[in-house]
Amino acid sequence: MRRRNLLAGLASVGALGGAGAVATGNAPAALGIGSDGAEPVEPVTLTTVDAPGSRDGEVVIPADGRATFVDFFGTWCPPCAEQMPALGEAHDRVGDDVLFTSVTNEDVGDDVSESDVADWWREHDGDWLVAADVTAELAAKLDVGGYPTAVALDADGRVAWSDSGVHTADELVAGIETALNR
Repeated sequence: MRRRNLLAGLASVGALGGAGAVATGNAPAALGIGSDGAEPVEPVTLTTVDAPGSRDGEVVIPADGRATFVDFFGTWCPPCAEQMPALGEAHDRVGDDVLFTSVTNEDVGDDVSESDVADWWREHDGDWLVAADVTAELAAKLDVGGYPTAVALDADGRVAWSDSGVHTADELVAGIETALNR
């Protein structure tokens, strides 16, 4: 399953002519992502999960006037669990500079209970905002094709960096800094 998702994601990027640029974190220049011509992502309101570092309520992504980082994950996804330490380190390094959120598109409340997500979060040392995109509206708007996928949006709500797969903390921070214009 992971290989099929990876190949599908690479094929999509290749169709855009920027697979190499995405792999090196240079997607904005090669694909026009985050440039003045790119359209801002229409905001989506998601329900948050009461878990460590998170809160029960709602979050709007992308944040209005603030850079936003979104990690798409699934509790069923071994690579997502593998990436959690790097996400924790990235959050420690730049989490105050952006709205730092992890999002699952699992049907929280029906197929997966909120306590199941909170237990997974606790088990993998999550300590930042976690939300549920049960309709996959945000995932569709950000063209998420596999898990995990990381997306950094600039303060205007335009995608500045996006890539699927497991990343190091340095790679995640570099993508986030692209959205922060550093």
